[in-house]
Amino acid sequence: MNQFFVAVTKAFFGGFLLFCLGAQALDYPVKPITIVVGFSAGGSSDVIARIVAERLSSGLAQPVVVENRAGVGSIVGATFVSHAKPDGYTLLMGASGPMVFNHALYAKLPYGIQDFTPISLICTFPLLLLSSANQPFKTLDDLIAYGKKNPDKVNYSASSSAFQLVTELLNKKFGTRFAHIPYKGSNDSVAALLSNDVTMTLVDAGAASPALQSARARVLAVTSAERLGEMPSVPTMSELGVDMKVSFWTGLLAPSGTPKEVVKRLNEEMVKVLAHPDVKRKFASLYVIPTSSSPEELSRQISSEISLWKDVALENRIKAD
Repeated sequence: MNQFFVAVTKAFFGGFLLFCLGAQALDYPVKPITIVVGFSAGGSSDVIARIVAERLSSGLAQPVVVENRAGVGSIVGATFVSHAKPDGYTLLMGASGPMVFNHALYAKLPYGIQDFTPISLICTFPLLLLSSANQPFKTLDDLIAYGKKNPDKVNYSASSSAFQLVTELLNKKFGTRFAHIPYKGSNDSVAALLSNDVTMTLVDAGAASPALQSARARVLAVTSAERLGEMPSVPTMSELGVDMKVSFWTGLLAPSGTPKEVVKRLNEEMVKVLAHPDVKRKFASLYVIPTSSSPEELSRQISSEISLWKDVALENRIKAD
């Protein structure tokens, strides 16, 4: 009899708790929302987050503030959100670095993909393969031929293990042995290229922009599936016969266990935000492509990309710790 009473009591309070959570979800949001960015203020992730926060605040009729928790490849910010209350009021501006590449590069992390509920993609940004304008190669074929002819003289700059992984995949596709030279940031990678310290570099368009505008660097190819609207004359890797489509991305995620109604509401608002002309214009100035998705699509993308880059990291013995 006592066991029956305990079981009934647990069922009642469990159902009552679910009812309360559901009621809260229906009222969502009723207070300010925080978007955590795992990088320093002023960087591209921070700027993107603030563009989104401003428009999202209008749609949700609540303040949406950006909080920077930088450190260790965004591990600090991601860990903080993974432990936050799953009520929709603490969200993560999750880039492919912390959500994909960290899992491929670190043996252990204080968070896992199971600790997050994806909401939507926000944007994608392909990478540009650059050479210095004073180098002899003017096309990707020229670069590959030079690399094969001079395997001990060619190298590349990379500002993080993520860029290194992508370039090592290129090495495999090209059949070349460009050697890795590490640099602290994408701007440093480009500077090394311009000073002829490296043969090539793979960077995001924002970092490459000053060198391209001054005609000191040459774009040989872009890693996106289609040509960029801002660079219509630059061919894709696929067009040049290299089977490779890679774009880094930024997405919005919540702690695992966030109510489905809250996730649905946030996803619907993100679709509206990313379709807004002002957001598209601001993103274009950063060379990023507004890209929404369903939570399920983002979840599948994260899982498939982790699998791909783990294999690349293992094959090339690349680790971050």
